[in-house]
Order: sequence, then structure tokens, then C-alpha cells
Amino acid sequence: MKKERSLEYEDEKLILLTQKGKMKAFEILVNRYKKNAYFIALGLVGNSEDAYDLSQDAFVKVYRSINKYNGTSKFFPWFYTILTNLCKNHLKRQNVKKRYLSQETERQKLNSEAQNSSNSEEKLEKLALKEKLLEEIEKLPFKFKEIIVLKHFRDLSYKEISEVLEIPIGSVMSRLYYARKKLKESLKDFRE
Repeated sequence: MKKERSLEYEDEKLILLTQKGKMKAFEILVNRYKKNAYFIALGLVGNSEDAYDLSQDAFVKVYRSINKYNGTSKFFPWFYTILTNLCKNHLKRQNVKKRYLSQETERQKLNSEAQNSSNSEEKLEKLALKEKLLEEIEKLPFKFKEIIVLKHFRDLSYKEISEVLEIPIGSVMSRLYYARKKLKESLKDFRE
């Protein structure tokens, strides 16, 4: 808990220093969050190059509007909002509304796992299930896809998701429940 507060304070201090023109402070913020930003964007847009560009664009946008940051919320939820808005706009521009993770990268990884297995039939079944799961996640509405990414791919707690999305914990739990329910229903025939 103490460490968590320390990081919040450090973010706030870094923002204040950045607002005063100290580029090194902003560089620390970028280094602190660039990996999370990339993987969140990747989870939302499904393409590695686009995810990299969007995460970079988010940091540029944060820098340009750093003086508008008033500290009423923590830095990461503010940044996350900027990042996800960029991702949503990108998906609209690209007319790609049903993309999730880079399937070819995931399939290559899964194929490699299957080839390295002594029990290849079982691995092939798992590979097929994972591919089907990724396809079904792509079909989810954005608010459900976002919850799945944050919970199962970024391993955030309900509280952290609540803070990032600025919604009540009950809404997080409800969205996650319905997202999982939709996935379970869509995989029902596949598993039989």
C-alpha cells in the first residue's frame, strides 16, 4: 500500500516537473508506462505496428496537454482514456471494428507450442480452442473486449479496472460477467 502511494506521488511530482518544462521527468513517465500502453493498444487494435504508433501518439498527446492535467484523477486512468480514445478512433478510421489481438502472432506462438509437445493431439485441440477464443473475443462489443483485455491479458484487479475505466466496481464485475457469458455461449458448440 505504501509503495502504491509512493508511485502515485511520484507520478504527480513528475507531472508537475513536466509542466515546468523538465523533459527528463516526462521521459521517466514514458518509460514507466510505455510497455503497458503498447500491450493495451495491441489488445484493442490487434496489430503490432498500429499498437506501437498509437501508444506513441498517446504520449505525444499527453505531453501536448500536460498543462491541462489538474490532478483530479490519477495519471494512469487519464492516460488510459487518451490511449483508448485513440484506439477507438483508429478502429473507426480503419473500418475495423472486430479486431482483437494479432492473430497471426498468436497462431504462430500456439503452433510452436503444438509442435514442441509430445502429446500433439491434445495440443492441437488447445490450439484450435485458443484460436476460436480469439475469434470470439474479436466479436465482442468494445466495452466487453476492453474488460477482457484488462482483466485477463493485463491482470488488473477489479479495483484497478474500476479506476482505469472510471466506472464503479459493480459495473466492472457486471461487464466481465456478461463478456465471459457471451464467450462461454459462443464456445459451447465448439467444446462439444
